[in-house]
Amino acid sequence: MKPNLLQYESSPYLLQHANNPVHWHPWNEDTLRKAQRLQKPLLISIGYAACHWCHVMEHETFESIEAAEVMNTHFVNIKIDREELPDVDMLYMNAVQIMTGSGGWPLHVVCLPDGRPFWGGTYFKRTDWMDTLQKLSLLYQHQPEKVLTYAKKLEQGLHTVNLVEKQPITELQLSTLTKAVTDWSEHFDNLYGGMKGAPKFMMPVNYQFLLQYGHLLEDATIKEHVHLTLKRMAWGGVYDLLSGGFSRYSVDNKWHIPHFEKMLYDNAQLISLYSNAFKTNSDPLYNDIVKQTISFIESEWKSNEELFFSSFDADSLNKNNNLEEGAYYGWTQEELKDLLKDDYALFSEVYNVNAFGHWEDGHYVFIQKKSNHEIAEEYDLNIVTLSNKLNNCKNLLRQALKKRSKPRLDDKILTSWNALLVKAYVDAYTSFQEESYKNRAIKTMQALLDLLLDDSYQLWHTYKSGQKRLYGTLEDYACTIEALLSVYEITFNDYWLLTAKALTDHTLDSFYDPKSGMFTYNSIKTNTLIINPIDKTDNVIPSANSIMGHNLLALSHHFNTEYYHKVAKQMLLNMEKDSITFPYSHANWLSLYLKLCIPFYEIAICGDDLDQMARPLWKSYLPQVLLSGTNKESNLPLLANRFFDNRRVYYLCRDNSCQLPTENIQEVLTKFTTLKN
Repeated sequence: MKPNLLQYESSPYLLQHANNPVHWHPWNEDTLRKAQRLQKPLLISIGYAACHWCHVMEHETFESIEAAEVMNTHFVNIKIDREELPDVDMLYMNAVQIMTGSGGWPLHVVCLPDGRPFWGGTYFKRTDWMDTLQKLSLLYQHQPEKVLTYAKKLEQGLHTVNLVEKQPITELQLSTLTKAVTDWSEHFDNLYGGMKGAPKFMMPVNYQFLLQYGHLLEDATIKEHVHLTLKRMAWGGVYDLLSGGFSRYSVDNKWHIPHFEKMLYDNAQLISLYSNAFKTNSDPLYNDIVKQTISFIESEWKSNEELFFSSFDADSLNKNNNLEEGAYYGWTQEELKDLLKDDYALFSEVYNVNAFGHWEDGHYVFIQKKSNHEIAEEYDLNIVTLSNKLNNCKNLLRQALKKRSKPRLDDKILTSWNALLVKAYVDAYTSFQEESYKNRAIKTMQALLDLLLDDSYQLWHTYKSGQKRLYGTLEDYACTIEALLSVYEITFNDYWLLTAKALTDHTLDSFYDPKSGMFTYNSIKTNTLIINPIDKTDNVIPSANSIMGHNLLALSHHFNTEYYHKVAKQMLLNMEKDSITFPYSHANWLSLYLKLCIPFYEIAICGDDLDQMARPLWKSYLPQVLLSGTNKESNLPLLANRFFDNRRVYYLCRDNSCQLPTENIQEVLTKFTTLKN
């Protein structure tokens, strides 16, 4: 059997389907023209390389000659990697959610030849799939008017979902935000952290906001919930005890059994979250999580270009050489006893190799429910002895892991996810003062600009095998600007700040829609979809618009530019109602609400040793503070006329209006605390 057209693609996910009997096509203009020429409906299947159920449906259905015959006869079949084409995924996910009330991957839609959807769903068993497609084909052939009518109605629904109405300028009320958080807190899981119920997603953006909120408003209940959640996630099976790094989510309510795929975007944001949380309580567990997750990312995902790959698959080869979800991560009691010998009893007590930690078929996934200090007391061990014993056990298991087949790697490089990792390295550096984190942030940031940014400030979305492909989306621009701003605050090199401003101005020119006061997901100049999506809901990655709101606010302070501030506030006001009503899915907007509702400050640092001067500020948790610095005369608005030879001074400023300089950093921190309160 000859490979299909996916053989010419670079995406690992698409290449996995290149030998299917289905006549898969990539998403491109040639394919869409073919559908219109043949007047066949489009059958669009969307997934990603780490998706377990995508692999299940491929094996059950797309490898079937019988199913392929139905698909090839009646449809023009398109297979899409959602990570390569997030705009297409967003459009059709919205369509499926309108039609069915839910969504997920694999995602499937059937469309008119022009791309307008009229049917959709997610995972199907083979017989159900074939039966449904045959019915849809008959409907399309014999009742085209009915299909067209429904497609038009659904298109209108998509426009309605995408609609953002520009709101009048009003003042923000802290009491409104407080009520939203109070309502949200009724859904907190006070035993295991996170939200009540299952499945449980980490949602780092939610806990970044709640960490800020609890800190700024001195809300002990919120702070306690954040730290409970971080502890339980770190103890749970969603965290890889042996290799480091987090899986995407847990299928249960105690963070125990994950869908085992590991994604760069999750781990990058969780590094940031644990790093920032460390500033508030100095918990050594958080330090361990950050170090181990960074070690995992660098050992498994670092490319030769100084950038990072995308993910590990949920599936890996089992002992029978068959792909199986979680095969790399589960352990039997017999395996553990054989490897750990006399230390098995202690290890099994700490990590619950018992009914609490049982997964399936006699396999266990490690989960902790007591602290090491509690275990040490129970076993009458000092904490150092316990830690040494557990580390020896882990090292033995790591050696055994080397004999197992690792999960499959998706080795494409995505711009926005790498930018999130740059931000993670910056946050880790400010918390732990580890120079390698700073160096890695700078290297990765520069590599991203060198490989994926053109001289015209055109960003590219993906890079693989020496080729950059696909125009950058708003998420790529927003995350890259955010990363540039963060690198500036640990280097005080104007290059990063000026590049962020130039990229922001390009984004305003290419993506901003003055009518709605929001940014479209694709450039207005290059969009080819039936609807240009507006990414406005915070999910496992914050919405691109909310990130841009934060970027614009920061730049308004750096450059004293009222227009940036005006656009950021307008965006927030547009989203205020949804954010207050549904805080769980708008946390990054609520973080922006905090910045605009509670006084926001700038600290200007001027002197000959900026690193030494900034360290106390980096180590402090200051979510309402922006840093700027120079070791020479500067034209930047925050720094102009504030540098003096042979002096090291700090300025505490608000809206570019600064108090008298001081050489005492503790005086600045005390003043800030007083003003905050």
